[in-house]
Amino acid sequence: MSKYDINKNIKLGICPIGWRNDDIPSIGAENTFPQLLSDAALAGFKGVEVGGFFPEANEINYERKLRNIEIAGQWFSSFIIRDGIDQAAADFEEHCKNLQALGAHIATVSEQTYSIQQTSKNIFKDKPYFTDQEWEEVCEGLNKYGEIGKKYGVKVAYHHHLGTGIQTFEETKRLMDNTDPEKVNLVFDTGHAYVAEGDVMPMLNAFVERVVHVHFKDVRKDKENDSRARGLSFQDSFMNDMFTVPGDGSIDFRPVFKTLADHKYTGWIMVEAEQDPKKHNPFEMAVKAHEYMENELFMPYEKKNLN
Repeated sequence: MSKYDINKNIKLGICPIGWRNDDIPSIGAENTFPQLLSDAALAGFKGVEVGGFFPEANEINYERKLRNIEIAGQWFSSFIIRDGIDQAAADFEEHCKNLQALGAHIATVSEQTYSIQQTSKNIFKDKPYFTDQEWEEVCEGLNKYGEIGKKYGVKVAYHHHLGTGIQTFEETKRLMDNTDPEKVNLVFDTGHAYVAEGDVMPMLNAFVERVVHVHFKDVRKDKENDSRARGLSFQDSFMNDMFTVPGDGSIDFRPVFKTLADHKYTGWIMVEAEQDPKKHNPFEMAVKAHEYMENELFMPYEKKNLN
């Protein structure tokens, strides 16, 4: 059995959300797509996810190849409950076609029916819930997505997310228990797990075998507490500096990384942090995140596991 090599099996990427935010398009509007790719490459990252401000596939491929950057995947807003499985599946197939054109293999899926992410509602108290029938529809629809994704070499990676019907440990467990592991897997997001559950490890330990994509999002605990006390929305919370890059907040990423590596995780770890780019220089934050991950996570793990 060949030795597990974290540098060959795990690729570090960064999401465009620190430069431009799809939820609030006005922030970071001055930051361009080529700039993002150049910043990511210069900071040492190997890939990015597709952002809402990206051009069409041919231009993406042209610009990314100039910088030796891969496309790791793309968010997909799923509306199985709202639109029905047939329409949602047709929309997902178009999404997969675009991912295939970009050489990407991960569809980061979130059921957005009833989501409060883009509303003024309290992100800490006003999350939606699904009925039993809606749960059945979502699970059936996601299994259908998985069948479609296989035709295009795309994995369905479900994103547990604040302000949605699948946010908590128990909701994520219900999803994992009622979907086919050959068709539906998980994006593990440290920031969403931390804010939803107060800890990141229970969710990772429970579902690590289903994790096919990872978001490393840090949380500033004092800003979370302030946002929670004020009953802020999702958008107002991240504009209140609740999120940041790994190594700049309150989450201890060492046990997270060790668990992934010990389970021989293969895939992307993406830095993701919703922030106001005018307050937090995106390139500076990218460099900080990459240095932290290389020096505090990769190198210590390698030293301990040389033999």
